[in-house]
Amino acid sequence: MSQPEGNSRSITTNQTGIHEKLDALVKRYQSAENQRPVGEHTKQAFAEMERWLADYRGPLILDSCCGVGESTAKLAAIYPDHRVIGLDKSAQRVEKHTSYAADSHNYRVIRADVNDFWRLLRQSDWLVEKHYLLYPNPYPKSAQIQKRWYASAAMADLMALCQTVEVRSNWPLYLMEFAQASAHYGLASSLEEITGDDHFTPFERKYRRSGQVCWKLLCFAEEAA
Repeated sequence: MSQPEGNSRSITTNQTGIHEKLDALVKRYQSAENQRPVGEHTKQAFAEMERWLADYRGPLILDSCCGVGESTAKLAAIYPDHRVIGLDKSAQRVEKHTSYAADSHNYRVIRADVNDFWRLLRQSDWLVEKHYLLYPNPYPKSAQIQKRWYASAAMADLMALCQTVEVRSNWPLYLMEFAQASAHYGLASSLEEITGDDHFTPFERKYRRSGQVCWKLLCFAEEAA
């Protein structure tokens, strides 16, 4: 048996199962209004997106927390008739995208706070057909539960954007919790192991080369099940 090629550490957590506060948190934020001010740099990023989309009337594919944007470029190739938007809060990571950039004009990688961007996009007329959340920070400590998107105020905006959401992680408990949270919004879900050598992101490549199992969760409207 060959040895793993990577050196990525496995996630460690003091949680033994789905967080006991998850359902209560999801319900609280589901009915609450997010009053956090939207950052100015994200307003500018949203305006940049609107200028780019000025003559486009089709659906969008959203790649949130895209890092260096390798996944965004791949999605643009998969969906050539769509516009694909990659979002990441790190200017350093976004600036590195040039080494991953594809010869395509149907996508952009933009620096923005995704939570704020989702709120602005929710208020707009743009249609998001599919939303990708690839290897989000899992915040694995039990006390960090409200830092996970699905147990925060961001979940209501995330769910309002689109009813087809794909989440990938090397921590299956994160995906199990996401699935349970999305069920409060009427979404069904399926979970499967990621196989093959066509890695979607640098994190996916690193984790799997370290011998870790990566998982894919698909959340979708139940009537489409």
